[in-house]
Amino acid sequence: MSSRGTWTAQENKAFERALAQYDTDTPDRWAKVARAVGGKTPEEAKRHYEILVEDVKYIESGQVPFPYYRASRETRSRG
Repeated sequence: MSSRGTWTAQENKAFERALAQYDTDTPDRWAKVARAVGGKTPEEAKRHYEILVEDVKYIESGQVPFPYYRASRETRSRG
């Protein structure tokens, strides 16, 4: 179990699976998602989802630049 404000990679994976299992029409969705993740409250699960939605909107709006990756020697030599 992690501290309440942070989410581990394992918790995030469980969160993603729970979102797929419990859609928006599921009664007590956030309680079920929180239980599937473990160690989180329904309020924390809902807030984590809201942050995720905000991040996706930000990315899709083009406000997040693509990372710059230097080409490897092999890629440059193929030119």
